[in-house]
This record gives sequence, C-alpha cells and structure tokens, in this order.
Amino acid sequence: MVRYFGNRRAKEGFFARQSLTNILIYVNVIFFILVSLFIASKGIESGVADVFKYIALTPSLFVQGYVWTLITSMFMHGGFTHLFVNMVSMFFIGNLVEKIIGRKRFLWFYMIAGIVAGLSFVGFAYLGLYVKGGEALFGGINAAAVGASGALFGLGGLLAVLLPRLKVLVFFVIPMPLWAAMIFMMFGLWAISAVGGWPIGNTAHFGGLVVGVIYGFYLRHKYARKVKMLNRMFA
Repeated sequence: MVRYFGNRRAKEGFFARQSLTNILIYVNVIFFILVSLFIASKGIESGVADVFKYIALTPSLFVQGYVWTLITSMFMHGGFTHLFVNMVSMFFIGNLVEKIIGRKRFLWFYMIAGIVAGLSFVGFAYLGLYVKGGEALFGGINAAAVGASGALFGLGGLLAVLLPRLKVLVFFVIPMPLWAAMIFMMFGLWAISAVGGWPIGNTAHFGGLVVGVIYGFYLRHKYARKVKMLNRMFA
C-alpha cells in the first residue's frame, strides 16, 4: 500500500527503506536504554532527579526556561511497560497513518501533535491553580510527564476522522470502531486516573487528540474523494 496524499518517497538506503514510524520506534527504544544506563551510572535517586529535571516535561520548570523538554519528554518513558505499550501502538497506528498521509507529512504532524500535547499539559496544569480540585483533575505544576502518548493520541484522532469505522482492539482486547475507541480511551483513562489517582497525562492526550481531529478534518475536506476511497477499502 502506498501513501495517498503526496509523492512517493525514493526507496534508496536504509533509512529510505524504513518507515519513519519504525525509525521513531528505534529512537524511542535507544533513548530509553541510554537514559536507563545514565540513571544506573549516577545512582537511582540522583539519576532519576536529573531525568525529571532535564528530560521530563514539568510545567513549573518549563516556564523557567526548560523549553527543550517539550521534545525530550516525547522520547522518554516511565518504564519498560510504558515503552512497550506505546511502541506497539505506534507500530500499528503510525505505520497506517504514514502510508496514508506520506513520510514528510507524517513527521511534521507527529512532532507538532507531540509539542501541542506538551503545551496542553503545561497550560492545563496552570489552569488547575485557579479551579477547585484542578490539581487532581489536570495535574499539578510540579508533575512531570514523559512518553509518546500525546503524539499517539494525535495519530489516533487523525485516523478517527479519516477512517471512523475502522475496527480496532482497545487495550488489544476490546473491539470497537475507531471513533468510539478514541472517545473511550480519552475519557475512560481520564476517569480512571481521577478516581484512582493514577499519574496519566490526560491533558497531554487531549491536546494531541484535538490536533489530530483538526488535521483529520482538513485532510478529509481537501482530499474528499481519496478519503471516500480509503473508507471503502477499510469498510
């Protein structure tokens, strides 16, 4: 299957033969290993403190000038399970999105979705200072976020608009059409984290999802005939 929007990429060299999705997975895994080795070399307490300060996205530090953490936090994960779940999701969702919108569009969209997700995390954290119960609902300004899930929700939101009836397995078990799966994942995880106190970056997920939905409707309007063809293929 080739991409539907834009020109085909040249098939030359290792990186040209690899999908950008797979390359992003390699980068995430390598970054996780390197940071884990760094933590081990410095000792758990000192290493983790440095990671949270210089790599994770912490709203209170971000506004003090740690702006690069918008990017570094996208490639770091909180543990092997976190990494594994996100990379498996990226493999399936990312490769499909990349084949549909093309290599260059995919890269820019992925990065923008991740950055907006991070800004959403920071913005809602400060909004929570002025809302009763805001810290529990949105996370505090000293809460740290890592992971690719904000960008992944962007990819999911994009697909939910382009291929709303595509069947997916939520949590790799529950079958749902994609549009319903994204709503379930977004607000289901938010409810679970609010009730159980789980440290889930719901506001980052929300920011990524909004970007994906907006870009999805843009593509749906601009390439209406191609989107109809895609829906017939995946019906």
